[in-house]
Amino acid sequence: MLGKLIPYIAAAIVVLAGCTPQVRQPLEICPGKSSVAEALAALQSNSQNVIPMRAYGQCRFDYYVEGKKKPQRENFDVRLWVNPPVEIYLQGDKALVPKAILLGSNEQQFWLSIRPKEISKHWWGNWAEQDLSEGLIINPRTLLESLGIEEVDAQHDWSLSNEGPYDIIAKRQDGVVIKKIYIYSCDYRARKIEFFDRDGQAVADAELDKYKEVSDGFSIPSLIKIKTYAQETAEAPLSITLNLKSIKPATITDLRRKVLFALPKPRGFKHKYRVVNGKWYEEDQ
Repeated sequence: MLGKLIPYIAAAIVVLAGCTPQVRQPLEICPGKSSVAEALAALQSNSQNVIPMRAYGQCRFDYYVEGKKKPQRENFDVRLWVNPPVEIYLQGDKALVPKAILLGSNEQQFWLSIRPKEISKHWWGNWAEQDLSEGLIINPRTLLESLGIEEVDAQHDWSLSNEGPYDIIAKRQDGVVIKKIYIYSCDYRARKIEFFDRDGQAVADAELDKYKEVSDGFSIPSLIKIKTYAQETAEAPLSITLNLKSIKPATITDLRRKVLFALPKPRGFKHKYRVVNGKWYEEDQ
């Protein structure tokens, strides 16, 4: 009898073992950079080799709806085009809801629209009137920085510290930390970026993993999780996770640029917002 049960017992052990959470091995600790200038130069070496690119993959969007305790979840197929340094277009589609998420920017403007009926909002503005991540669920600039596209400006007030396997460079504005970049010292790739408002309160962070090479000297993370925080409660009411499967160099023609990187007309949204002098105002329908 026992002999007959052995195959089933073995199968059960395999199944149960597969359900056990895998323990992440501690990261190797390598010597970090000795100065802020060295750290910034290492980061800039990637952004200086950027090229136009496209990617396809999946997106998971978690958000809270008033009156519900548990977060709601939407899954999308995504397409991404990037034309450095500032042009980006991300489109998320789901069954029966094309363009459920649109995020984009060009040299002058940025925009974000989310169609799920629980949200149904469109935001847009001029870069000259909004330079931080405040007030926007997912900021195109946050995504550009997460991809390593936006060049690090060494002229700002930066400091360097070390925490275990990470070098941490912090950017200050008027004496307040507005950004922290956690860089894994062994490969010197950013693994996390934290964004803060002018008062030093956390507004967003991006976790970065599974880097893939796009071209010689230019790699991007294929797994990106961006969270935004409610400033009053420091909770994370919204998060978007991008899992990019196909990442390739792209040739972006002038015709495609005019289509992808132009501010879309907001149609069919319950709420429309525009940023004016750093503050968001709801527009009339």
